[in-house]
Amino acid sequence: MATKSQKRKDKDRIVLKAGESQRPNGTYDYRWTGPDGKRHAVYAKTLEELREKESQIQNDSFSGLKAEARCVTVNEMFDLWCQIKRGLKDNTFENYKYMYNLFVRPNFGKKRIYDLKKSEVKRFYNHLVDERNVQASTVDTIHTVLHQVLQMAVDDRYIANNPSDGVLKELKQSHIFKTEKRRGLTKPEQELLLTYLSTHPTYNHWYPIFAVLIGTGMRIGEICGLRWCDVDTVEGVIKVRHTLQRIYIIEGETRHTELLLDTPKTANSVRDIPMSSELLKMLKSLNKVVNENYYVISNDIKPIEPRTYRNYYKKLCKQLDIPELKFHGLRHSFATRCIESKADYKTVSVLLGHSNISTTLNLYVHPNKEQKKKTIDKMLRSL
Repeated sequence: MATKSQKRKDKDRIVLKAGESQRPNGTYDYRWTGPDGKRHAVYAKTLEELREKESQIQNDSFSGLKAEARCVTVNEMFDLWCQIKRGLKDNTFENYKYMYNLFVRPNFGKKRIYDLKKSEVKRFYNHLVDERNVQASTVDTIHTVLHQVLQMAVDDRYIANNPSDGVLKELKQSHIFKTEKRRGLTKPEQELLLTYLSTHPTYNHWYPIFAVLIGTGMRIGEICGLRWCDVDTVEGVIKVRHTLQRIYIIEGETRHTELLLDTPKTANSVRDIPMSSELLKMLKSLNKVVNENYYVISNDIKPIEPRTYRNYYKKLCKQLDIPELKFHGLRHSFATRCIESKADYKTVSVLLGHSNISTTLNLYVHPNKEQKKKTIDKMLRSL
């Protein structure tokens, strides 16, 4: 048995434990073999600091966390997530990567994931909303990808708990995160818009896309990706099979955008929409090109991208003194007209391509003052 004098000591004559050693420069290290059979090491300036780290390592071991957990950064975990993630559409995946690289990576991406606290995530989201004026939908997207990355770290035993759990819910409940309810055009506004476009000698070539939007409730990307082979003028049906959108591509340090013709947003978005007689007549008059692969709106082999129409729509609303609505408000207008005509909600949901009827009810069903009054009157008459 070794005597006390034979035990290893540092320069201050303090006895070192198994695995501890003092380096020539006076700093300390602790080396051990993990359950995986791999050798690991941590370093510290003082022996006291080193033993704090040893205690944490032992606690992590009891908790089932990996020995290398303290070395992995948030960025490294995100890069791993990108390598193994499956089941996302290309445009969704590219958008997730773009959002992460733009907002998270430069903020706390280099931070060790083990040290990331819930308060830091909360402070980060507050910073995005309060100081950078980031839209609610963007924060939602950032949280979606960050939460998945951190949850993978939990599942792989790098951390015990997900520091982003519940953070977005708290933010959504605060007044700063509340968003205006979506609304569509009123009947007079809709009539003004369509009449102006159909009769104006300069802008009448814009009429088809607005007529299709308001007459079918299709998404702008679905209309821009619509080709003549998708329009059945015999049956009077539009077949939604594609969507066109500009996506961000990140390759190393370079970023650029590309137009992508992809499948629709969800499986329910693949649908057939019957056309009104007026819409059918208008599209028949436009179909003067034999090539069925030409895009309907551009009548060319090259499409016109969605942002072109968004920019024009914004100017048009200002010109006609219509309260500025997002372009998506035209889709909302279609849903509103359907509901006003007492169409059943399930059919409206199918026409819009929603995955479930609750989406339709939550986003598009907003009883107006007249509808509320009729409901109360009907109730009183039944007494």
